[in-house]
Amino acid sequence: MTSPIEWNVETTDGRARAGTLRTRRSVIETPVFMPVGTQAAVKGIRFEWLEDELDARIILGNTYHLFLRPGVDVIREFGGLHKFGTWSRSLLTDSGGFQVFSLSDLRKLTEDGVEFRSHLDGGKHFLSPEVSMEIQAALGSEIVMVFDECPPGDAGHDLTRKSLEMTARWALRSKDRFNELQDSGQDTGYRAADGLSGRQALFGIVQGAGHYDLRSESLAKTVEIGFDGYAIGGLSVGEEKDVMYGVLDHIAHQMPDDAPRYLMGVGTPEDLIEAVYNGVDMFDCVIPTRNGRTGSAFTSHGKINVRNAKFTSDKGPIDAECSCSVCQRYSLGYIRHLYQAGEMTAATMISHHNVAFFLNTMRSARTAIIEGRFTQFRTDFLAKIGRFAAESV
Repeated sequence: MTSPIEWNVETTDGRARAGTLRTRRSVIETPVFMPVGTQAAVKGIRFEWLEDELDARIILGNTYHLFLRPGVDVIREFGGLHKFGTWSRSLLTDSGGFQVFSLSDLRKLTEDGVEFRSHLDGGKHFLSPEVSMEIQAALGSEIVMVFDECPPGDAGHDLTRKSLEMTARWALRSKDRFNELQDSGQDTGYRAADGLSGRQALFGIVQGAGHYDLRSESLAKTVEIGFDGYAIGGLSVGEEKDVMYGVLDHIAHQMPDDAPRYLMGVGTPEDLIEAVYNGVDMFDCVIPTRNGRTGSAFTSHGKINVRNAKFTSDKGPIDAECSCSVCQRYSLGYIRHLYQAGEMTAATMISHHNVAFFLNTMRSARTAIIEGRFTQFRTDFLAKIGRFAAESV
């Protein structure tokens, strides 16, 4: 069956890859950072800013949160998530598995799926591979994630093996229900009305915590089932940084060459660069906007705390090397004043800059790969932000 996405690796530099991912809605140049739109919105950033200035080609939607609020029926009534939020470019929706994992005290896990209580009102709900596929079909995203079980980062070998075996069984169930929905055309009428055609794409997820042998086993099981793309899940869930980097070094380059490789929920700028170095193509994380709301800004010289008194009279921008509209217009001293005064505009401005920084970091990495100088780019980038971070603590 022809894949609903078109993937092409344009060039490599060591393990690092520069590619192009085509969906029915956009052409995505990789490596790429995908801003997170948990509630059908990237916090603090309007879609026209993401489209017109920041040129984000793909963002995320969150199955768990949208399932609980506003609910699938509401989004279906609008004609899907794109129309509900007026986002015209590509969407990737996660499966809800990670959010359910984070509700360990409010869930009951069985082979069938997960019964859990809503963090909003305590109401009882149920998610399974089949239900997750049905929700994501109604959301109408370009890329759908299988429903998986995410073990803790410090999970032992036996627990992790049990978890990845369930994830493999759930992946097969996800694919079977996904294909039924795609073949039947269920929840696809609004896509035809948009003048768009074709199936959604389905990505599998590799688990295994910090155990290299189990990561390899999970990858083999996932590839055997067969997906349009492959994701690395279960990282940045409490494990030490060197464990995450070790897993990336072990598994990323083993993933299929002819499909996109996606690292889920990671991370800081240095995490992204290390993952690109190991051959990963796609990333998402809430860090840019979460940090923006707490006054932390990422810059070409490391992360800074806008609340720091030393910025009170700073007439320069957040980052002199950034071309985003916030850095082109507003001083750091003014933004600090807004933050200290409790003005919501401060969080919006810092979040806007942070997302721009993450997007532009990936664009710079892509250029370096194409020009055959990624190793030097990585060295310079990490040294630059590390040096400043040590000075600004």
